[in-house]
Amino acid sequence: MIDPVEILKKHTGSLLVPTTTTTGHTSLPTVIPNEPVFQQAGKTGERTLWIVFVLMLLSTIVFAAMAYRVPVQKRLFHIITAFITTFAAISYFAMASDDGNSFNRIVVKESHKHVPDTYQEIYRSVYWARYVDWSVTTPLLLLDLSFLAGLNGANMIVAIVADIIMILTGLFAAFGSEGGQKWGYYAIACIAYLVVIYQLAVAGRRNALARDQKTATFFTSIAGFTLIIWTIYPIVWGIADGSRNISVDAEIVAYAVLDVLAKPVFGFWLLFTHERLESTIVHLEGAWSHGFGKREGSLRVGDDDEGA
Repeated sequence: MIDPVEILKKHTGSLLVPTTTTTGHTSLPTVIPNEPVFQQAGKTGERTLWIVFVLMLLSTIVFAAMAYRVPVQKRLFHIITAFITTFAAISYFAMASDDGNSFNRIVVKESHKHVPDTYQEIYRSVYWARYVDWSVTTPLLLLDLSFLAGLNGANMIVAIVADIIMILTGLFAAFGSEGGQKWGYYAIACIAYLVVIYQLAVAGRRNALARDQKTATFFTSIAGFTLIIWTIYPIVWGIADGSRNISVDAEIVAYAVLDVLAKPVFGFWLLFTHERLESTIVHLEGAWSHGFGKREGSLRVGDDDEGA
């Protein structure tokens, strides 16, 4: 005898059909785990990293050549600026060659009304080489601006230490867990940045105004340019590593534009203007110019002893 139920099972065995049970319990729908999501650089990001590496390398060569055109006593700005793009070039080479980055694992809880909560794992590339770069190059940038303004040692140290705190807490935030830890580090970084702003915008401008009008105008322009660029960095971080609202490629392009403006463009502007303004020249004598053991070192800003 042919059982119609068995025939039905044979033809519909591969279909998902609701069935009833006699156990008296209401069965919950099966929840299929989400596949992990990987957010990493694509072709656009990779090409951008190589392009910026080349730009940083070429800038370093030009800055070094410019340094050899002036006496060793007047090379301070040239040396510092060449170091900035040198470290940046190394960082971009590391990132472009698929080094200097690692995945940060983020778990996002997804709540549902009639089914159990699910969890989405996100693995996003964090380029830690970028933070190593910033931890070295941004203090050097501050040195350039501090010498230009004629800041004293105490203000310089405060600005540089605050800057390093800002970069390190930014790195901790990039690898921090969702919620309070990530944004707590971010808040600390922003507070440290406010200290940097104070040292440049208030103390730095005050010192620059005490010198001459041309130096004060130049410092106000280039320091203002730098602070505008630096203010955009935490905004990019907030929508990239922070909230993941843009892709890794978009993040790379955004940081690349900012880095080119903050380093090579800043450097060319500083050095070309510096060569035309005698008052901005920092004269270094003694060991810097003649070697150790010959004369005591001295540092003189400008073309005379005014304000010493």
